Amino acid sequence: MTSRPTGLEAAFIASQRQKLIAEQTRLARMLESEDNEDHLVAAADAGQANEIEDLAQDLTITETNDAVSATLVEQRRRIERALAKIEEGTYGFSDQSGDPIELARLRAYPEAALTLEEEEEAARRARSTA
Repeated sequence: MTSRPTGLEAAFIASQRQKLIAEQTRLARMLESEDNEDHLVAAADAGQANEIEDLAQDLTITETNDAVSATLVEQRRRIERALAKIEEGTYGFSDQSGDPIELARLRAYPEAALTLEEEEEAARRARSTA
């Protein structure tokens, strides 16, 4: 691993940690809300004869909620990794290469675990296999 990127002083890392914790709390609330909404849809349908349109709408709502939940869970995983990197002393370095992550990227995306170039390459690979 190379030397610590310029700008990654203790105060910056502490500030990033606070941002990550706040985002982690927000995501937990959102996931809880998603779970509650799924339960409300299920409860509203319990014991009722439904038209096909109602069933289709409920399925669409459920699929949308599942997609949103999956995105929130992935965001939470990235935040948890960033917090672990702070504890390990590896925050600001790529999980893939060990190269420093740009300070501007960390400011904009505190949970970044890859350099911008690595992230773009991973996105290209994901698109090509999809």
